[in-house]
Amino acid sequence: MADLSTEFLGIRSPNPFWLASAPPTDKEYNVQRAFEAGWGGVVWKTLGEGRPVVNVNGPRYGAIHGPDRRLLGLNNIELITDREIDLNLEEIARVKRNWPDRALIVSLMVPCEEESWKTILARVADTGCDGVELNFGCPHGMSERGMGSAVGQVPEYIEMVARWCKQHSKLPVIVKLTPNITDIRYPARAARRGGADAVSLINTISSIVSVDLDNFAPTPTIDGKGSHGGYCGPAVKPIALNMVAEIARDRETWGMPISGIGGVTTWRDAAEFIALGCGTVQVCTAAMTYGFKVVQEMASGLSEWMDEKGYRGIEDFRGRAVGNVVDWQYLNLNYVTKAHIDQELCIKCGRCHIACEDTSHQAITSVVDGARHFEVIDAECVGCNLCVNVCPVENCITMERAHGVDPRTGKPIPDAYSNWTVHPNNPMAREAMQFAPEPVVLPDAAE
Repeated sequence: MADLSTEFLGIRSPNPFWLASAPPTDKEYNVQRAFEAGWGGVVWKTLGEGRPVVNVNGPRYGAIHGPDRRLLGLNNIELITDREIDLNLEEIARVKRNWPDRALIVSLMVPCEEESWKTILARVADTGCDGVELNFGCPHGMSERGMGSAVGQVPEYIEMVARWCKQHSKLPVIVKLTPNITDIRYPARAARRGGADAVSLINTISSIVSVDLDNFAPTPTIDGKGSHGGYCGPAVKPIALNMVAEIARDRETWGMPISGIGGVTTWRDAAEFIALGCGTVQVCTAAMTYGFKVVQEMASGLSEWMDEKGYRGIEDFRGRAVGNVVDWQYLNLNYVTKAHIDQELCIKCGRCHIACEDTSHQAITSVVDGARHFEVIDAECVGCNLCVNVCPVENCITMERAHGVDPRTGKPIPDAYSNWTVHPNNPMAREAMQFAPEPVVLPDAAE
């Protein structure tokens, strides 16, 4: 059986599944039950300084559902913990004593003042926790007060606070990054310059999920008014994977430990984040949707897949996808594919034809010899795979690589790799060839 244990910044946990800093990690009762269910670690809900924040006493969540009412995205307007810091610290210390084999990270958010960070770090260190996570990602409520994403959007502030934390504490420091920024590499680079030990991402995305058309206010609605909140859940996973990949393959942040967050709902989601270099994955929405025991399905699924692939431990496949993420200009323009419809699996719904006919390249028939029949016209197919994605039958339509002559262009398909940097239609081809004639693949990406 595969070994799911992980070591992240020297912090060991029995599996890579950690609960993210959020309502599920707000108190001892929750964390205790989470560990009993099998979670490998938790990031305690964000602590602040002074008097506790005040949360709204009404709806805090908005949601996006699929046609089957499956939760696709969750929006929340909740703030950091509204419980007294002394009570939180007391519970953190007790939980860590009772569960020494589990990772326990404490999320922190205080003003950008060195003394504030120095004071809270000393108090947190006394709990015996394994590390701290600097919350530079929260996009609502706290950001209006000059914290959260207001800090995460300014690389200079990230570097400054990270440096303070490393100066005033021996605990591992993880910087939680906001996705509400143009280029995620800049805050990640700043975290590294400041001495941070790792980054975690993504935090929630600033959003309004819907508008109530009866009272014309955003949801969730508080006394007829609404506000932007943080968006999370399965819908944000593609954004999270892209940002993780950008950091994992950036020359200035390559090799920096990453804790992946954003829509992790199944073992496969976790495996994808790990393949892009993450040492752990953090989960929130899945636990809030299905309960703490969802981790058991995640862990067993990951273990079974690793057994099938022959991976003995997480490190055997961590980062293996990083070298295959390239800029568009390095994609092989000589890789030609055509769609193929399996007639035995086809249910003749016609969705592939409609999608291709109305919005793509008119490359799928609807009638052949007077009968309803869907078949790809190779002379028109550009290999876009839209038909694969709209087909309701899995594996009914597949993409097959073409060789010889492309019936669409009438030209031979070269076997050799070639990309846009050397294409004759590229006005910068000569210059591009001098600097980037082939994909950049970083060495030892899995290390």
